[in-house]
Amino acid sequence: MKRVLVVGGGKVGTYLASLLLADGHSVTVIEGRSEEFPRLQQNLPAEVHVQGNGTDPLVLEAAGIRQADVVAAVSRADETNLVITNLARFEFNVPRTIARVNNPKNAWLFTPEMGVDVALNQADLMAHLIAEEMSLGDMMTLLKLRRGQYSIVENRVDPRAVASGKPVRELDLPRECVLTAIFRGGELIIPRGETILQPDDEVLALVHISQLDRLASLLRGSK
Repeated sequence: MKRVLVVGGGKVGTYLASLLLADGHSVTVIEGRSEEFPRLQQNLPAEVHVQGNGTDPLVLEAAGIRQADVVAAVSRADETNLVITNLARFEFNVPRTIARVNNPKNAWLFTPEMGVDVALNQADLMAHLIAEEMSLGDMMTLLKLRRGQYSIVENRVDPRAVASGKPVRELDLPRECVLTAIFRGGELIIPRGETILQPDDEVLALVHISQLDRLASLLRGSK
């Protein structure tokens, strides 16, 4: 269980807090705008939300920032999020800081030097996701790990693919790639060396982002 302090109780902060609570984490939400409190009260337990200015060190301390494992600054103002992460890192020594980037033009400011470990730039994430999905054809990214260095992907085996009809051990898989599961006709198969990939199998793999194209070329048909 992690202790997470979310600063910004808008729609993003409320949804984030509800997900974290559902996963069993300890969460506190700071929000200063009174108009946001009806939704907070409707969606989160009363003990979770605190009213106050998230850039005020006294408010942060009262909300338990010294015990927090993670601070997520997700307000609608980039300058506010930067002040919060800066305080969290350099004043309160919080181990992990996450900040929401509202204006993509400000993304260059969200650096470790400003106290930001992870910057969530929604426009940039969307653009990269679209570009990645277009380049990989039928391959779908399900989850990113290690700050985006690895992906868990799903891809259907095309009947014309190099991998179709071959056992896993004979595939020239990328070095940083592991097949983790195969879905076939409603059945889940744990792939072994002797497992033969069949047309229309849905393959799950853990792969380094630099090897995505190579994996995709094994599973998709030639044009």
